[in-house]
Amino acid sequence: MKKVIIVADASTAIGSGHVMRCLTIAHSLVKQQCEVKFLMNDLPGNLIEFVEKEGFINISSYENADLYIIDHYEMGAAQERLIRKFAKKIMIIDDLANREHDCDLLLDQNVIPHYETRYDSLVNENCMKLLGPKYLITRKEFIQARYQRNIVDVQRVLVFMGGSDPSAETLKVLEALRGFYFSHIDVVVGNGNIHKEEIKQICEGRGYYYHQQINYMADLMSKADFSLGAGGATAWERCYVGLPSACTIVAENQRIGTMYAADLGACVNLGWHEQVTIETYRDVLNNLSMNELQTISDIGHKITANNQPNPWLNEILELIR
Repeated sequence: MKKVIIVADASTAIGSGHVMRCLTIAHSLVKQQCEVKFLMNDLPGNLIEFVEKEGFINISSYENADLYIIDHYEMGAAQERLIRKFAKKIMIIDDLANREHDCDLLLDQNVIPHYETRYDSLVNENCMKLLGPKYLITRKEFIQARYQRNIVDVQRVLVFMGGSDPSAETLKVLEALRGFYFSHIDVVVGNGNIHKEEIKQICEGRGYYYHQQINYMADLMSKADFSLGAGGATAWERCYVGLPSACTIVAENQRIGTMYAADLGACVNLGWHEQVTIETYRDVLNNLSMNELQTISDIGHKITANNQPNPWLNEILELIR
């Protein structure tokens, strides 16, 4: 049995995206008879307990393994060379392309200008690069939900501003929703959202549906007609299932991808969170056009099309064979 250790963190500051996408990889590898462990730090807003409930042990120090998967913005070539003492192979998940890596396999699922070449000077020539939307890290339920959509009217709205929502966008959206009537509103937060109790109370008071640290996001996306959300990996999941959305950039690493997705017509870019106000969200909700939403849905589908979901899995298995 091959042994894999995943290095990733979640916190109120960095959000939950790194750990959540690594969980998708972890579950896929377990189905291929791999032993998978996580190495996560005990940070405020961490997901250690959540990952353990998903069936994975969290270790506190490096162990020998066939593969280390590292999804961490604070780690680069220097740290990766140290991990080489414990790892037969190293895989990096990144979307910044702002530092050198010492790895055998690199995955960046994002669509930005020149995504095919931006790592050329950052990894060695023998590193296999899996780049672009063909390599989306996609849970099974998203694959099943991909074509379950027929936008006739906006009755169901989904709100998800990331696991930690550091700029409190969810509260802005909830205030903007005053005076609007939709038949069903889902509001999703992560355990790391410091405003989650206030958000829960507002939802309960208005009859909205409150969800915390869930594993059924694809089901909510497949049923929604429109979404207000943050940029980042979840934005590409919305594209994958054809859910039209308006995106707020809540972290610097989301800026280029969100702007490019909007240029392609795959979302509405509301801009940097400091400039996005309650009135910004009201304007979006006041000007929903069925034709525009269907176009956004169609473009999202087209951008994320692939012949085989999760082709990265075969590449990982080949690497550690």
